[in-house]
Order: sequence, then structure tokens, then C-alpha cells
Amino acid sequence: MGGRVEIRWSGLTILYFDCFSGASGDMILGALLDAGLPLDDLRGALGSLAVDREMVWTERVRRAGLVATKLHVRGEEHRHASGDSHRHASEESHRHTSERSHRHESGSHRHASEISHPHAHRTLSEIGALIDESALSHSGKARAKALFQRLGEVEAAMHGTTIERVHLHEVGALDSIIDIAGAVYGLEALGVDMVVASPLNVGGGTVRSAHGVYPVPAPATVRLLEGAPIYAGPQQAELVTPTGALLVAGYAERYGPVPAMRLTTVGYGAGSRDFADTPNVLRVLIGEADAKGPSHTVVVMEAEIDDMNPQIFGVLMDRLLAEGALDVFYTAVQMKKSRPGTLLTIVAPPEERERLASVVFRETTTIGVRYREMLRECLDRETVTVETPFGAVGIKVARRHGEVLNASPEFDDCARLAEAAGAPVKDVQAAAMRAYLDRT
Repeated sequence: MGGRVEIRWSGLTILYFDCFSGASGDMILGALLDAGLPLDDLRGALGSLAVDREMVWTERVRRAGLVATKLHVRGEEHRHASGDSHRHASEESHRHTSERSHRHESGSHRHASEISHPHAHRTLSEIGALIDESALSHSGKARAKALFQRLGEVEAAMHGTTIERVHLHEVGALDSIIDIAGAVYGLEALGVDMVVASPLNVGGGTVRSAHGVYPVPAPATVRLLEGAPIYAGPQQAELVTPTGALLVAGYAERYGPVPAMRLTTVGYGAGSRDFADTPNVLRVLIGEADAKGPSHTVVVMEAEIDDMNPQIFGVLMDRLLAEGALDVFYTAVQMKKSRPGTLLTIVAPPEERERLASVVFRETTTIGVRYREMLRECLDRETVTVETPFGAVGIKVARRHGEVLNASPEFDDCARLAEAAGAPVKDVQAAAMRAYLDRT
């Protein structure tokens, strides 16, 4: 995410979203600011999105006795005063005329339409144009647009229309665009390499949107959180908004407990509600991955099969890998009644277990799958390119604590060059290793 390729002794910089009280766009950006993102740098990165520097500000607030950073965007005061928790369509559609006039007078002429109608429904192309006028990096703009593209796909599927005709109701508002663009910038500026998230507390009850009253979590939120672990806590309120779901699901590489890391920073971003017994905050933990400990949790799934056409095993492996398995392998085993059989073993992220179990039951003859979670440690890996007389070859380099432990030529590169040159693959491999050793 930060675009860096340096290898640190402790591995990657990890950010952990602790969503015990939900997640919204302003909570995420508030937590990043609380964790050390400078507000002035954020204002500069937002560029013309913020219209003027005073449009975005923060304050320190208490939520159930816990001090956190609350992000404010000018124009939200009426909504916050009414006690609404997060940004949503119904919240965005009722503003005072005087408030709109104030924003119009204080803004630039270029954004007069956005300022006077800060929560007008926007198409993807209109949102893309606003993002292009921000001061985000090229990769940051691309990431922000990709997030909105994902949202457009969800909205199109929900309303039975095409993505070109979608108007984004829940997060098409300028303040929500600021949340998303700001979070993209913040994660990049803080040098985050990997994002992990806890299961999300989505809350309960109902929420009113531009289309009516819906159960919590709202329809867009549900779609955006497909594949993510969620639960309903005791609070009868919308705790995860579409903006929060979009950012957490868009960045989280996996879900689960706090990963092994050396903690360096903690940040708390405040929501607008103040529950008596639970802080309405999002906590972020930032640290360096502990190279001495396991890097993450995996689930290991197994099933014995003794009555299936062996031709199916190749197809099964391809489909499991396509559905998210990290590794699939087969072992010859002796089963009951001395029947020869095959042990299927799958290594996968825990959140993919249900999906992969469905593939196994659908594609094989087994009637049971067992699984267990394990800790897995991985070496830091990168690919470097070397030039050989046959052409360019990638070298996979693996390190631990900064020490190179393995270096291996990419076999596909070697096979392709060997075929083109009419040479043995082993000669290309040897040339690639010589080039790598000469380089290092």
C-alpha cells in the first residue's frame, strides 16, 4: 500500500482494525488521525475536495469514558445534534438552507454545485472527477476510484440497473468522499503494508435510508461485507455504515484476532453516539510484524477419499486454488478395510473455510471434512529480475530477519526462455543463478 520494497527485520507494518463497536468512514479517518496522521497533511492531500482548510477539523471527545478523536466535516452539525450515529442517506438528505448558503459563500466557485448541494446523489464519473482534483498520489487516486467502483457494482446489483446509471446515495456525499479519500491517503502516509480486521459488530434494529426503513445492517452494508465475519452486539443502532464496510472490506487481507506484532501506535476514532457501557469508537493498532512469531493464522482442512474417479483430483485442485486456498495437496493413505485412498489437505485463510468446504462437498464423493486452525510463519519474500544470455528471469528471494535464506529462479520464466532458445531448462536456471550471485 505504501509502495515500499525495503525489508525490515520485523517484517511488514500491520494495521489492525478493532471493530468491536462497528466502523464508519469518520471513525476510520478519526482513528488514523489519532494514531499520528497530521491533520494539516490530510488537508493538503484532500486538496480541492476540502474547498478550504477549515472544512475539516477534529476534537477530543469522550465515549463511555474513553478519550478519542472525532472527525468533523463542515455541514454535519445538524445531523450530529440529532443524535444520528453515522452517515447515511436519510441523514444526508435534510440540511438547513442557511447551512448550505454558508458553505456556498465560503467555498470556491469551481465547487459551487458541490457546496450548495453537498449531499446530492452522484454518479461514479462525477465522483471520479472529484477524486482527480484531490492531491492524492496516482496510486491513491486509483485505489479510491476502485473502492467506489466496488460500491457502484453493489448498488447496481441491489437496484437492478447498470453501473453507468447508478447514483450513489449512501456514500455519494462530499463529506463521505472526503472520508474515503482521506482514509486512502492516511493508510498510505502511515506506511501500512497489510491490514487485518476483527469481526465486525454491525449493531441491530433498523435504519432509515433514501429508499425506506431497513433492518441493520443496511442492504449496501451487507453486500459490501460478504465474506467478512460479522455479529450483532447488544446495541440497537447501525454501527457499520456503507462507508465503513467499503473501507474495511476493501483493505482487510484477512480477519481474526490481533496478529503477532510489535505494537508501535494506537489510535481511537469516535463515532457520534455515546453508549453508557461501550465506547462508540474504532480502535486501530499499528505495529511491525513479529518475525520471531507466527505471521498469521490459517485453517487446515482434511478429507479422505477412496471412491472417486482419480481424474477429478486435478480439476478439484484447480477449483480450490481459484476459490482462495493457499495450498492443496494429496497424500496416499491406507483406509479402513485396507482400502487404498487419498488424503486431501487444504491450507487456507480462516474466512475461506465455508466456501472451500462447499467446493469439496460439491466436487467430491466425501461426506465429511474436518478442520483446525494453526499458526503459520512465512519468510519475507520479494522477486528480483536478473538479465541472462537467454533473457530476463525473475528470482524469488526469501529472507528472515533480513538474512537471505533462499533464492530460486522462476520456473515458468526459465521454461519459456529455454523453449525459445532450444536450450535445456537447467542451463537457463544455472545462468539465472549465476546472474543473481554476481549481482549480490
